[in-house]
Amino acid sequence: MRLSGGSSLNSAVQTTETLSTGHTVELPVRLRATMLGATFAAPTSDVLELLPSGLYPIRATPTGDAAVTLLSVEYHEVGIPGLDPYNEFAVVIPAHHSSPSTVPYVSALLQATNGYVWSMPVTTEPTKAFGIDIWGFPKVVAEITHDDDGSVRTTTVTMDGDRFVTLEVDRPPSIDMNDDGFSYTIKDNNLLKVPNKVDAAAGIWPFSSSVSVSFGDHPKAGPLRNLNLGSRALARVVVDGNTHFHPGERV
Repeated sequence: MRLSGGSSLNSAVQTTETLSTGHTVELPVRLRATMLGATFAAPTSDVLELLPSGLYPIRATPTGDAAVTLLSVEYHEVGIPGLDPYNEFAVVIPAHHSSPSTVPYVSALLQATNGYVWSMPVTTEPTKAFGIDIWGFPKVVAEITHDDDGSVRTTTVTMDGDRFVTLEVDRPPSIDMNDDGFSYTIKDNNLLKVPNKVDAAAGIWPFSSSVSVSFGDHPKAGPLRNLNLGSRALARVVVDGNTHFHPGERV
């Protein structure tokens, strides 16, 4: 999602998938969620090591830093019969499929949630299968809790008994918006681009200290801790409403 307004995604392509759990999914599929997150600057050389071949991090700052977005998600409605609401946490690396010499400077305000999904814990086995079977998203089952105090949400993710991450974000102002976005993922050793369409109250607040993040002892936390994300975000992000996820497109 670009958070820049306007939408051009063609929703005419429709397919039906059957999950390993037996659930039937009609694509594009609608999910209603509250997403709250923060985008941080990170060294480009370190971020590049987290990306698969063929993807390159955006230049998110004038000095050439890359970016990493941490996104807390609470799904209220899932447009799949038999799938209950669930929680999710996504680590997204804003990235593009082009050579390093042609990747432009792109404001993190416009590309905060578009990019490669590096990690995506969820709270139920069926929703793990939903993400893996259709798109190859790197989903694992975890304990994910959201604690709200006014406009501030604190999300804690625990995997295999070890804390992975705790993220605290003060919700920024939002406006009603329709927009297009995308995610990159790997499925069957192929790089896929997954389009999405957002119809939600969305907002972004630049250069903010109203966030905090700490990483736990789970092995997955190590590479993120080594990025030294700091205490000041390039942006805080909120999306509260509907997102339609489309079939993946091989890159």
